[in-house]
Amino acid sequence: MKAIGFKQSLPVEDPESFVEFETEKPIPEGYDILVKVSANSVNPVDFKVRMNAAKDKVLETPKIIGWDAVGTVEAVGEKTSLFNIGDEVYYAGDITRSGSNAEYQLVDERIVGFKPKNLSVAEAVAMPLTGLTAYEALFDRIRINPELDKGKTILIMAGAGGVGSIAIQLAKKLGNLTVIATASRPDTQAWCQKMGADHVVNHYHLQDELEKIGHSQVNYILDLVNLGGYWESYAEIIKPQGHIASITESKDPININILKNKSVSFSWELMYTRSMHNTDDIQRQHDILNHLSELLDNGTIQSTMTTQLEGFTADNLKEAHRLQETNKTIGKNVIVF
Repeated sequence: MKAIGFKQSLPVEDPESFVEFETEKPIPEGYDILVKVSANSVNPVDFKVRMNAAKDKVLETPKIIGWDAVGTVEAVGEKTSLFNIGDEVYYAGDITRSGSNAEYQLVDERIVGFKPKNLSVAEAVAMPLTGLTAYEALFDRIRINPELDKGKTILIMAGAGGVGSIAIQLAKKLGNLTVIATASRPDTQAWCQKMGADHVVNHYHLQDELEKIGHSQVNYILDLVNLGGYWESYAEIIKPQGHIASITESKDPININILKNKSVSFSWELMYTRSMHNTDDIQRQHDILNHLSELLDNGTIQSTMTTQLEGFTADNLKEAHRLQETNKTIGKNVIVF
């Protein structure tokens, strides 16, 4: 099968940053299904892994990354029960395994969902990683209850990004929350409004902007941008007994003691936790993806796909990474094979 990978961590402009090569088509065992990939998409994790996985070395065989994928089940392992050959599926994969930058991929069926029927492969492949991340952050980490929390406020930092775009929709449509998103440019502000945000504020003047819209404090904060850089601001604007969740890292330790007087909770969200550690509830991701499919098919939420590249080539993969590395992308960039 054809695959695209890298042997060194190189700038995306380098001709060797991605190379096309041939490798053996894998055979599924256990809970694995073999998927013939028809589209994938690029997330920040993709270029971060590319730039760090072979930073000071040259790999013997190219490393295949990529996690979002849509495809068709071609074969199944002996322990599988959720899918049949011919089913159309979508998923965000497992960061510890070979990725979706290949014509075929093995993936544990318990972290795979049925592709939304009413969406194209391009529209569907934009959703798994960001959808799972947003859903888990809101409903598994913060544990938003749509009935008890109706009308409460959530601040979503970096609302126009991949995760932010779906988090706005889920918080509004599923969580019944008042959604405040951050964006600093006219185009990203317009996108957040299109996704359903009640208010859009500039994160460069966060506390002043919140004051202006009458929400100097919020019940929940979803950090998608820079935990360490905004930590003290978060501690000021979070309401007593509120909850902060983050997908980002802090290069320096954060002082969690400043949350004590308000009895504020804090949670990390890493979409790969369940697959990395084979948790008891690993199949929760199968269920979430199927729920997202229902929401997409009935129009409750919409795909966040914005850029579609045609053809499974190293050049298209480089372009998708280049776009992602600008840190100015809105929604998701996808590649249709």
